[in-house]
Amino acid sequence: MWTFEHTVTTKAKVETIWALYSDISTWVAWDAGIVHASLEGPFAAGTRGLLQPEGQEKLPFVLTEVEPQRGFSDLTEMPDAGISIRFDHRLASIAEGTRVTHRVTIAGPNADHLGAEIGAGMKNGIPLSVASLAAMALERERQHGD
Repeated sequence: MWTFEHTVTTKAKVETIWALYSDISTWVAWDAGIVHASLEGPFAAGTRGLLQPEGQEKLPFVLTEVEPQRGFSDLTEMPDAGISIRFDHRLASIAEGTRVTHRVTIAGPNADHLGAEIGAGMKNGIPLSVASLAAMALERERQHGD
């Protein structure tokens, strides 16, 4: 198994970040590693979608857990590669604003081999996407006078 986690603290409100999470059309704006994201239904556990990382084919995923204002998880199964990729996105309201944590876990029979290879790009990209998400949330609040 391979895991990477990154956490930031932002002055943005949980509700603003949640609005960006739950509007999948914004994902390509705050995550530079994604060129396409779509859902086949509501932003709810069990809903399937497609995600296209930059330079790759579209991959199917499923929202496995959705807790409004707290976070969500999604899972991409890659049986031909012998791995699954789980992303956990968590929000916590704290005195300074919001703590945002993104974690990726690569599991499966080939995780030890492919995890480090695939994970290298994620390890670089996740901190950038979390920072971009926080900045976008703050900008939305500024524009709306929140």
